[in-house]
Amino acid sequence: MSSVEASYGAFEGRGMSRRCAFLPLVSAMTSDLKPGLHYLQTLRVDDSLTVPAMATAFAGFGDMPPVFATAFMVGFIEWACVEALRPFLSSHERTVGTHIDVSHVAATPVGMTVTADVELVAVQGRKLRFKVSCSDENGLIGEGFHERAVVDHDKFMARVLAKSGQTGSSPQ
Repeated sequence: MSSVEASYGAFEGRGMSRRCAFLPLVSAMTSDLKPGLHYLQTLRVDDSLTVPAMATAFAGFGDMPPVFATAFMVGFIEWACVEALRPFLSSHERTVGTHIDVSHVAATPVGMTVTADVELVAVQGRKLRFKVSCSDENGLIGEGFHERAVVDHDKFMARVLAKSGQTGSSPQ
């Protein structure tokens, strides 16, 4: 099991300008979200987070170097964003990833600690944009941007079930 520590902190954000039309925020709680929200989360890399661990789903990864997998770095970044947003969401709200644009510039071996540093840089209706980076004890391993959207869980699951041809209430 990977060890996880998280902390909240705020600092002044950088402004971004994008023209997009989005629905209004779905709750008063999310209206408290402002650029500048900052969140750090750490993760110790173990064998389950390496490239060869991906071989259970994608056979071609079995003979790759045992370093922190890009796919897991992306998942870790998303997780840090989810945790940063959690205190601002109503019980019926979730966020879903809509875009990821990150580089993975350095390998991290098993045993090292990776820190995800995420900063909310833009809020446009339900759309949230984060500047993200990951580093290990030796420095930067990845950086870029990640976008998420606030959704109503029940409505979202109803659309997912309809898409799959299922009916009934959404799972909790």
